[in-house]
Amino acid sequence: MTRDRDPAGRPRNARPRDALGRPLDRADAGQDRIPDDLVITGADAAVRADRLLRDGLPFHAHEVLEAAWKSAGPAERDLWQGLAQIAVGLTHARRGNARGAVTLLRRGAQRVRAYQDGPAAAGPSPYGMDVASVLAGCEALATRIEQDGLDAIPSAALAPRLLPG
Repeated sequence: MTRDRDPAGRPRNARPRDALGRPLDRADAGQDRIPDDLVITGADAAVRADRLLRDGLPFHAHEVLEAAWKSAGPAERDLWQGLAQIAVGLTHARRGNARGAVTLLRRGAQRVRAYQDGPAAAGPSPYGMDVASVLAGCEALATRIEQDGLDAIPSAALAPRLLPG
């Protein structure tokens, strides 16, 4: 079987995925896909990723955040890349990989923190996101996973909000 490719010849993955991003049989159309060629920026990315995270779909949120990262200018790339890493950390947690979860939650938070505090910072709430709460929540979740393990973490703690409300 040949791999799906876009018009430029780059590989794509049209295979459907479950809520945690694991590949499903090609015949299963149960999950909506985030298009490989999604172009999304700023507030639209924040709103869509926030909804996916709240719905317990961090893998899909990661795909939206990755698209925003690829579309962003240099001043915003760390913000979107860090948020994408946080979403991957949440995916690892949901899949039962405590070590991967802690590593990516902290790595992502560090990138976002650098954006928030650095010269590229656009203020305390870029695109309306509650960055301070996201950062605090990532650190608290990583620490709790290390101390108590994933079995002690309720699923609600793995569905953070990017936007207030």
